[in-house]
Amino acid sequence: MAREFQRGHKAKISDLTQGTDLYVGVQIAAPGLTFDISCFGLDANEQLSDDRYFIFFNQPKSPEESVQLLGAQSGDTESFRVTLDRIPANIQRLSFTATIDGAGQMSQVGPGYIRIVAGGEEVVRYAFTGSEFTTERAVMLGDFYLKDVWRFAAVGQGFDGGLDALLKNFGGEVAEEEPAAAQQPSGGAAPGFAPPPGGPAPAPAFGAPAAPQAPQPAPSFGAPPQAPAPPPAPHPMHGAPTVAAPMAPPPAPSPYAQPGQPQAPQQPQFGQLPGQASGQAPPGQPPGQLSGQFPGQGQPPGAPAPYGQPTPPPYGGQPQGAPPPGMPQPGQQAGAGLQAALQPYREAATGQRWTPQNQQLMRVDLAMGGASVLARQGSMVMYQGKVDFGYKGAGFAGRIVGNATGQEMQLMRCSGRGQVFLAEETSHLHPIELQGDGICVSAENVLAFDESLQYEVRRIEGHGIPGGALFTMLFQGTGTVVVKTHGVPVVLPVTPTTFADSNAVVAWSAASQVILSSQVRLRRNAYPGHSGETVNLQFRGAPGNFIVVQPYEV
Repeated sequence: MAREFQRGHKAKISDLTQGTDLYVGVQIAAPGLTFDISCFGLDANEQLSDDRYFIFFNQPKSPEESVQLLGAQSGDTESFRVTLDRIPANIQRLSFTATIDGAGQMSQVGPGYIRIVAGGEEVVRYAFTGSEFTTERAVMLGDFYLKDVWRFAAVGQGFDGGLDALLKNFGGEVAEEEPAAAQQPSGGAAPGFAPPPGGPAPAPAFGAPAAPQAPQPAPSFGAPPQAPAPPPAPHPMHGAPTVAAPMAPPPAPSPYAQPGQPQAPQQPQFGQLPGQASGQAPPGQPPGQLSGQFPGQGQPPGAPAPYGQPTPPPYGGQPQGAPPPGMPQPGQQAGAGLQAALQPYREAATGQRWTPQNQQLMRVDLAMGGASVLARQGSMVMYQGKVDFGYKGAGFAGRIVGNATGQEMQLMRCSGRGQVFLAEETSHLHPIELQGDGICVSAENVLAFDESLQYEVRRIEGHGIPGGALFTMLFQGTGTVVVKTHGVPVVLPVTPTTFADSNAVVAWSAASQVILSSQVRLRRNAYPGHSGETVNLQFRGAPGNFIVVQPYEV
């Protein structure tokens, strides 16, 4: 009897069957959609280091035929033959995936499954439905992986990009299309092989219906038994690989509209400012300048925040002209049912590593970028996929420094291949992308950051600040740091007369000079009616430096 797997379930192959010559069937369908079902043979680093082990419609088998694409049969949209004891040592994972060929999303698919059949008997099945996905255009269904022995894992992880994004995620390269005639596989029948000496008489391979042709040897692993019904329509084959990349944004309009002229928010490319041509530095910004900015820095109010994230303004609000949450979207009728009511709150999947879901919730896709993420302990509210959480200790010296400076961060390491959703006490979250530059942020205002960033405690020159905030954290390198604030912050350029309350300032550019300033004499504090603003921070620096202040005092 077949074992029913749920997402995330794993088992040794030897616990499922003693066979190593296995049949893998995938069933997935949606009205009007066509699917490409593939198998990626990955190395120990989960990379496609040998593209001969990318098994798909134009490359139906591996060199030694340990993995073979068989086509549609026995009710499966696509099927494979996997001979585990013939897989070379450098291949340690087989990842079975399904991608949409053309427009569409995985939420449209009906009930589907991936199953393993051994000796004609189904031994395991992982079932899924479209309700488990949103706007993804690909899904990782299940994996065979080598960990001392071969094992199987039900993955069920959606992927924002199409086939080319999935291929790049595994370290492969997208080849140019070739003429259709050169891409058609020879023959339409599933490959067969001879039984061992003394085996049973030959029979049609994989339970295919009888036809007026010479019988073929039966595979030893056996196809699933076939009901006496007409065979399913064959899976459409492609003359050339259809590689779907994320849609390119429309041509950028002039950087900002003239006063009084409305301007729709523009979706920038990753790491690119709105209105900026590809490869062009922003006006007045030297190379290496901080690319993730807060709203208000060097731009008019209401302009989209150029974090390098193609999401609506991550500080507070809805795009221009968009209705508030909970209100019907354009073209959507009020009272149209449950799906219409929930539509404004659906997951935002942009194909980027860091994606704000709303003002207080951030999603990070660990499968993109490769590096792990360090996040504040307890900030995870949900995750999907294969994610490992581990304690990130600061070491003895780090704890001493953290306790002495007030900049200690209790962190956890998030690694694997999945999506993690982060939040903390409904704070407003802002992803800031660094490209070789730096930013100073108090440890209290850091929610998460890429582990690829370097960070250290920096001393603020002076004699002391109320609350002990004499130090701050300096983040440098290439990656993203997520800053949290109470409310929507304001960003001001640094001038010789820029002062900020030490309890309200959140962050500032690393090149700024910070000194203490007291504008109220100490002896006046003994008298009633004094202002209470005894110590401020004064910022100095060249044009282009900035400070970030929140509408809240710690």
